[in-house]
Amino acid sequence: MKGAVELFDIVGLFVVLSQNIGKGDLKILIAGVGWSMAEMLTMRLLPLWVGARGIEFSWKYIQLSFEANISLVHHIIMAALIWMWTRHNVDKSVQPLTISLLLAMSWKMILLQLVSTMFQVSTIAILGINVLSTILVGFITTQLYINLCLNDRTWSKYN
Repeated sequence: MKGAVELFDIVGLFVVLSQNIGKGDLKILIAGVGWSMAEMLTMRLLPLWVGARGIEFSWKYIQLSFEANISLVHHIIMAALIWMWTRHNVDKSVQPLTISLLLAMSWKMILLQLVSTMFQVSTIAILGINVLSTILVGFITTQLYINLCLNDRTWSKYN
């Protein structure tokens, strides 16, 4: 089920990024922040609002807020990868890396749940793995964006 939701996220981000809403870096920021805000409102706001206001404190609400921040970075990375995937001036030899990073980001939560169930890993460890994998893919995506888009002399022409 989560794989289908991630597929719809990719298609939705593709549709949003194909609109003429501004230059490339602004498109990435608008699509990523907007999409993660929509996910936060639909999936995390009510449990956080109702549960965190209760009398008893639970660490799961702190973890939920960390997951919301990771989700924000996740959606910005997804928007950047989709934007680079749809560019015509990007070298075709980099497309397999972009597609593999996009697939890795879309299947990340399913793989984390699989690791959690198979190896009985705690939720804090899964959160740490989630943070590290998001930072790693984010760093690679940022390097791709800098090297392929910002250093390209024709980049400003295709924005």
